Amino acid sequence: MKRIAIPALLGALAVAQFYSPAWAAERTVTLSVPGMYCALCPATLKVALNRVNGVIKTEASYDAKEAVVTFDDAKTNIEALKKATSDAGYPSTVKK
Repeated sequence: MKRIAIPALLGALAVAQFYSPAWAAERTVTLSVPGMYCALCPATLKVALNRVNGVIKTEASYDAKEAVVTFDDAKTNIEALKKATSDAGYPSTVKK
């Protein structure tokens, strides 16, 4: 019985590790959004970014003309975030 249980357990652990969210990482990026022109723009931008699957948190600032986005990099990427801002009418670039 031990000979069967150990390989089965090792196989199950290998599969669990492959599908584990441990490979995913929470990342934060700051996007420069120079096209924000009024106090309502950040709210529109936040809605657009929060619709992207994998976005965890979004902060947008009219004064700084930027958005800070925390996301799960297993579910989305920076290009998808930039596309969401562009689709909402606010093209963005990664702020360094």
